[in-house]
Amino acid sequence: MDLPTIYAAIGFMLAAYAVVANDSVQTLGTFIASNIRVFKWYWLWLAASLVLAATITYGWYVNDGDISYGRLDKIPPITIQWYHAAAPAVLVLLTRFGIPVSTTFLVLSVFASTVVLEKMLMKSIVGYGVAAISAYVVWMVLAHFINEKFNMVKSQHRPYWRILQWFSTGFLWFSWLSHDMANIAVYMPRVLPVELLVTSIVILTGWLGYIFWAQGGKIQKIVTEKTGSRFIRSATVIDLIYAFLLLYFKELNNIPMSTTWVFVGLLSGRELAIATVNRNTYTFKYVFPIVGKDFLKMIFGLTVSVALVLAIHYFIDPAL
Repeated sequence: MDLPTIYAAIGFMLAAYAVVANDSVQTLGTFIASNIRVFKWYWLWLAASLVLAATITYGWYVNDGDISYGRLDKIPPITIQWYHAAAPAVLVLLTRFGIPVSTTFLVLSVFASTVVLEKMLMKSIVGYGVAAISAYVVWMVLAHFINEKFNMVKSQHRPYWRILQWFSTGFLWFSWLSHDMANIAVYMPRVLPVELLVTSIVILTGWLGYIFWAQGGKIQKIVTEKTGSRFIRSATVIDLIYAFLLLYFKELNNIPMSTTWVFVGLLSGRELAIATVNRNTYTFKYVFPIVGKDFLKMIFGLTVSVALVLAIHYFIDPAL
């Protein structure tokens, strides 16, 4: 086995863990938070694993062996070097500290040209803004009808909400995977043979099992500290809005984007709307530190990503 193949294998393993561990909070965080006290973790893991396997297999089938859903069209295959494998290693380190870093920026930036990186950044900024505004408008309306600071769903209605939430989470998990599988597929051949497809699914479901067993890990705090995120109705609405936003940007163009930015924008807009409607009991003094902390963590991740790509393009391998 030659060095580029070894680097690709290491990069894939690290990226697979980092993508699931860092980004799972976006799609599965509310699912875990609202179900972990009702179901054993392995039932939740099994449901998520079935959707993951179906999504990857479907993408592989309809895209002629490409599991990235076309997200790598602007990033041509290259020989994997040590610094490509180092990028997800940095992401794993940041994940251990509970920092919601954009996996797309941190991983794909070391493969992409500065032109593609600029387009990724612009699309992600737009995504953050659209998500924040959409969430603010939606929850300004919802907050007049439901109080998300308390679990007001009647006990006889909860089974129906739980069924709806499981379907909405499956839809969101599919939408998100069709975006972020590119962050893992970039270390693999653009056309996967069947054996690599099966291997990828096995490894990803293994990492997913660890995340469910750990109940989301440290980064799960991004969800649990938000108002009512443990409540099944709130979790369902968050998942549906986020899924439709990702579906919109997926169909917009094939430029990769940071789904982390979209998710943080969604939660920020939602939190500001709830505070606006309930300003007598929920002050902005409490909201702004939460929103600002998440935003600063995103900027920190972006700074690390840009520093990596500049170091690679201008110092490590100027020929790129």
